[in-house]
Parts: sequence; C-alpha cells; structure tokens
Amino acid sequence: MTPISPSRVLVVDDEVALAGMVGNYLDRAGYTVQLAHDGLAALEAARAFTPDVVVLDLGLPGLDGIEVCRQLRTFSDAYVLMLTARTEEVDTLIGLSVGADDYVTKPFSVRELVARIGVLLRRPRTATTEPVVQQVGRLRLDLEAHEVLLEGRSIPLTRTEFDVLATLAAQPRRAFDRRALIDAVWGAGWGGDEHLVDTHVAHLRAKLGREVIATVRGVGYRMGRP
Repeated sequence: MTPISPSRVLVVDDEVALAGMVGNYLDRAGYTVQLAHDGLAALEAARAFTPDVVVLDLGLPGLDGIEVCRQLRTFSDAYVLMLTARTEEVDTLIGLSVGADDYVTKPFSVRELVARIGVLLRRPRTATTEPVVQQVGRLRLDLEAHEVLLEGRSIPLTRTEFDVLATLAAQPRRAFDRRALIDAVWGAGWGGDEHLVDTHVAHLRAKLGREVIATVRGVGYRMGRP
C-alpha cells in the first residue's frame, strides 16, 4: 500500500545486497529511500536526507549501530528500527536504550520489515482530544510542539519516549499494563515484544527522574509525582 505522502527511509547496513533488497521493496511501496553502508555515511546521510525512519543495522563495522543511534538522537527525531543478528537480550536492550523505537532480528522477512515501518509511520499521535499543554507536577508537556519541560528546562525525548509519557500524563491516575501502552503508542496492530515498554520507561526515568513514572505491582505503570 502506497503511503499518503512520500515518507523518507534511510537504510543502513554493511551488507550491500541486503540493503539494496530492502531499499527496492521500500521503493516499490512508495517510500523515498536512501542507502548507507557504514556509520559515518549514515550520519552524513541522516543530516542531509532528514529521514522519517532509519533502518539501522546494529553490527556495523567501525562506528556501530549503537553509537550511530546515540549520535543520531542529538539532531534527529526519526523513528529508528534496529536490525540485529545477535539474539542476546542485552544487545537489544542496549540498542533500544539509546533511542531505538523497534527492532527486528536477522534473518527477517523483508515484507515484515516494510510492514513494521508502516506501523511506525501510522502510529497514533497523542494530541487529539487532550489539551495542547499538560502540566503534571514539575513537568509541562506541550503536545503541539512535542516538547517536555522539567521546571522550565527543555528535556530532549525521542518520539516514542514522548508518546509514552504523554499517554500516561493524559490519565495520570490510571495504571496501564504493557498491552494498553502498546496499543496507545505503537498501535493495536503492533506485534513485537511488549517488554519494549519497560526499556522506554527506564529511559524516561533516567532523563526525568525515577519518580516521574510509578510501577504498579502486578499491573504496569502510571504517572508518578514528578
């Protein structure tokens, strides 16, 4: 299905044939695609191409995917879908902790990868019926500007981190289980690992303070008392 607008996807993988195959599928699906095969080239392309989604291999030579993602997050809020050939959970969690929004483990179906990119781009945004600005304790969320202020200081968040926080802040007394947060942030059609939520909560706590999100034992998470 062709996207309504030509969303831009940067594919980064040192396996040239694989990157080309993914790029061809995306091109046929209606996306504007650019390829890069190492970390430095990926960062240069991201600055010039301003992608909406970056498909990023974790195991790049030299500047690996984790470091690329870390640097990318200093200037881009593109969705990052990490590719990894390593099945150890620690590698996945390290990648996600620097700002990746989703991951796919190699070997993978290219059709599935393209579908996951579509899910990311169709993710529901949080500024529908809620107030444009939400104040929760010391936190101020501007849903229109996609900005979070902590005691007046702007805190940079990824799109996913912002959406998780805004979902919790919209109903501060509600305890969300992982599935409810997945449905609200990623969309009901998302079929990845629900523990992805835990990683983004941990990242929010690292940036905003542990008290910003409370753990409700046996249920999940709710807004804390920031």
